[in-house]
Amino acid sequence: MSLTSRLLQPLRRRPWWPRPGNGFDVETLLDEADARAVLPERHIWLIRLIDWIRRGEPVSGTQYVVGLLEKDSARRDRVVALLAAFWRDVDVAALLADYGFSPRASFLNELGERLRRQNLPLSPDTGDLAGLFHLLFDDPDDAQWLASLDTKTLTAIGKMWQEAREVRHEEAPTGPEQHLLGWREPFYDAMLYLATQVRAAGFSPAFRQRMGVRVDADFDVGELPVPDAREDGHTTARLAFRQIALVTDRVHELAVNHARDAGPDAPPPTALLHEASYLRALLVQCSQAASGLHGHLEAHGISVDLVFQIDQLRARCDRIERLLDVVLAPRPTQPLQGLLVDLVRLGERRRSVRALFRQHYSMLARKVAERSAETGEHYITRTRAEYRAMLGSAAGGGAVLAITTFLKFVVLAIGLSPFWTGMGAGLNYAISFVIVQLLHFTVATKQPAMTAPAMAARLADTRHDTAIEGFVDEVANLMRSQVAGIIGNLLLVAPVVIGLQALSWLALGRPLISAETAQHELENLTLLGPTLWYAAFTGVLLFTSSLMAGWVENWFVLYRLESALRWNPRIRAWLGEPRAGRWANWWRHNISGLAANISLGLMLGVVPVVAGFLALPLDVRHVTLSTGQLAAAAGTLGVGIVDHPAFWWCVAATLLTGVLNVGVSFFFALRVAIRSRGVKVQDRARLWAAIRRRLRHHPLSFLLPPRSAARPPSTGD
Repeated sequence: MSLTSRLLQPLRRRPWWPRPGNGFDVETLLDEADARAVLPERHIWLIRLIDWIRRGEPVSGTQYVVGLLEKDSARRDRVVALLAAFWRDVDVAALLADYGFSPRASFLNELGERLRRQNLPLSPDTGDLAGLFHLLFDDPDDAQWLASLDTKTLTAIGKMWQEAREVRHEEAPTGPEQHLLGWREPFYDAMLYLATQVRAAGFSPAFRQRMGVRVDADFDVGELPVPDAREDGHTTARLAFRQIALVTDRVHELAVNHARDAGPDAPPPTALLHEASYLRALLVQCSQAASGLHGHLEAHGISVDLVFQIDQLRARCDRIERLLDVVLAPRPTQPLQGLLVDLVRLGERRRSVRALFRQHYSMLARKVAERSAETGEHYITRTRAEYRAMLGSAAGGGAVLAITTFLKFVVLAIGLSPFWTGMGAGLNYAISFVIVQLLHFTVATKQPAMTAPAMAARLADTRHDTAIEGFVDEVANLMRSQVAGIIGNLLLVAPVVIGLQALSWLALGRPLISAETAQHELENLTLLGPTLWYAAFTGVLLFTSSLMAGWVENWFVLYRLESALRWNPRIRAWLGEPRAGRWANWWRHNISGLAANISLGLMLGVVPVVAGFLALPLDVRHVTLSTGQLAAAAGTLGVGIVDHPAFWWCVAATLLTGVLNVGVSFFFALRVAIRSRGVKVQDRARLWAAIRRRLRHHPLSFLLPPRSAARPPSTGD
């Protein structure tokens, strides 16, 4: 509901606001109808009338108003005169052609338009019926009561509008064609506007490059062949977009000729019906051509703006078909009612910013999830051999992060300003994570954000128990992978850090970090502080890095950078053809991991600094890095540290940090992946029930690898 509507809401709910049955107030309102009033006052009168109707029981309220007008001819004449002035001064075709569509084919422009309509008041001083429509029907329940109006009431309202149309022509006669077609003329105009926009969209660069649409120089405008399904799909689309505006104009011409010969309300002739059928076939071809671009996007990367343009083109094709139904209907009352209800519902949906994101980011979310799923498959272990390989890979990652731990202390000891300290720490983390990737090692906490989409890929069909069991298998595999990853990281990071501290004692006679720094680490990592909150926030950063990885890989594919690296003449001349091909393949297979590692490292270093500048209570706690810092503190303070409770509070905090790092990132990643798959609420309940059932009957399957790749047998309750 718009800001104007919210401001008027208290006024509408006052006890004295008229209701159906309390005829004095509504009669006064009807008596105030003045065709000579200025345009905004006439529009306000209509808004007040519709507002009065909806405040009570809308259907009976509409019938009550219609009955009052039928009983009093003088009052009816005043209302008809006002409707005639309304019809004269507003652009009906603008409502039919523009309402619900963005004036610019851009997602961000549509977002700005919706935010403006939500937060800025609208003016009734407008001749654009598309803009006024938001003020006339701004209640979420309007579509429901409009759809419930009976035929008798609709016919009576239609007669008044027809009389208003006739009064308008008597007062200000228009051209001969408009007079011949009567109320249908704006509908034909709107169809032509829409067809022109569909044609322009079909021949736009974004569509042509992906659909192969091109204009034949020798195309004869006079020949309009019906698209043949046996033709190449690109040729069929080219013909459809080429002809749609021409055929729409021809339908209009045939309708004018028929109205001149037989009258506007006579049944449409065969020639007009045939041309209308051909127009419907073109609309289907154009809509299918636009829908076919989704397959191209799935394979070659997602563009939110292009998805938005595809949806707009298909909606315009549907609108043309609805308008065609109205103008060709022998009894247009019901089609007009359906069209009005659809417009009201469309207006309600278009007020929602959340609906816009849900509609146009669903495909991007799915593609990002699928990109992450491709990477996540490498982190899931299903056999004992893979489990042992994960232990070794994670141990290597722990060894690298042991060095990272001491480099962090070096960055802090330099004494840079807060921002550059955070940037230095972030670069340290990012470089370390990239080294882990290049050496094919593993950082355990990165796994859940990547593996959740891989699990959700098992949910293509949740109607069958086999799909549910397959998902539970992946959950068990993930848990085992996490156990192996965390154990491998921690088993090596702590010994390597302590070993380096021991070497420092032997070689230099002192530890690598001071006692004050070690004591500060104990105070920082303790469970008695905000460590768990920071660990949960770090899980959010882990999830965010996986989103960035999927987004960057989608961007890499969308702009065909692999092809550019492989075939660009300068790159081929510089590297040579074989090396350019290998370089392109390397980037294609590593771009996602590089994006995830670099973004995660920089966020771990920079985000706490930015949060501190904004006075936000945010910091990071990464289980492997925290273990290394705790081991470094132990190497400085000596064996006696095990007698201090502070040490064991830090140990407990580190274990829970691992749980929160993994759990939070897994939760958000799985949530995005499941939503991208459109899994329903009831199916989600089945998933959790299946997981609980597996926990009861096969708990060890979540911790230890199976003897073979076979899945533990499913067990019913």
